[in-house]
Amino acid sequence: MGVNLRDIAEPQKISLEDLNGRTLAIDAFNTLYQFLSIIRGESGDLLKDSKGNVTSHLSGLFYRSMNLLEIGIKLVYVFDGEPPKLKHAEIQRRKEIKTQAAALYTEALARSDFVSAKKFAQATAHLDEDMIKDAKKLLDLMGIPSIQAPSEGEATAANLCRSGLVDYAASQDYDSLLFGAPRLARNVTISGKRKLPNRNMRVDVIPETVVLDEVLTKNGITREQLIEIAMILGTDFNHPDFKGIGPKTALKLVKKYGRFEDIPDFKGKIMFEPEEIREIFLHPHVASPSKSELEEKPPNKDAIFEYLCKEHDFSEERIKSSFARLEQKKSVESQSLEQWFK
Repeated sequence: MGVNLRDIAEPQKISLEDLNGRTLAIDAFNTLYQFLSIIRGESGDLLKDSKGNVTSHLSGLFYRSMNLLEIGIKLVYVFDGEPPKLKHAEIQRRKEIKTQAAALYTEALARSDFVSAKKFAQATAHLDEDMIKDAKKLLDLMGIPSIQAPSEGEATAANLCRSGLVDYAASQDYDSLLFGAPRLARNVTISGKRKLPNRNMRVDVIPETVVLDEVLTKNGITREQLIEIAMILGTDFNHPDFKGIGPKTALKLVKKYGRFEDIPDFKGKIMFEPEEIREIFLHPHVASPSKSELEEKPPNKDAIFEYLCKEHDFSEERIKSSFARLEQKKSVESQSLEQWFK
């Protein structure tokens, strides 16, 4: 879910080309869920190979990563580990939503309402262990480094950015800021045209960045206070459900009263332990890989063709075309560099 801090974060729109030469630590689960939600047929069915294996996640991961590499963006994917205990309620809530959506999807198909069917199908996106293994295998064949986080992937991505090993943490969620990411990149893996839910129109999804220090300075708060604001709005670890309170109102309350439990209107209504949530964001369990572990390696093209085309029925022509564009781009860059030194 993630906490919605947009009104006080005020992200800056950019182009993907602005990230040329930058290294992004991408929240892998967040990204794979996007692919499983969006890459579907007209009636909402997932892409599958001739054996019935789901391939939507592999399609999104390969082609989007190749597009980003072609632009000159360096990638590191960070995978979630064991979630904090406080997240279990949120995980259960998501399961219930998916179960309800699955029932509505079946009903929509039965009445041949394919527009509704696709909408409900997108809400059933589920990432299983086989899909995670598929994704890690493909990244390894592509030479793109991946990191296994001990807990929240966003926390490790934020740690990589804070340590100077990458330039941005990349996720759709603003939680990366709560974990201390100095720079957040959004809409990197889903930029382009996207259909609005329940509306027959498409909008431009434009990449954007947020700088943590700028958010804190502009709003006159500390990162600790940003976490207090997030708790009021609701995080993956608590759901206070205080109706009518948005980011700007939460900002005013925190600046006036300080800590969450000191806000008069909330006393007697707190159904969680705020200190436990502060600990998750301020002192998360993270991976600390070395610089060498994050280095890009040459792709194993033969193995990629075997894995995607032979095993999963991908178009060999499209795969070759993707590599040809990437190699052409690198060739042009190499020639430009040589001329610069002459």
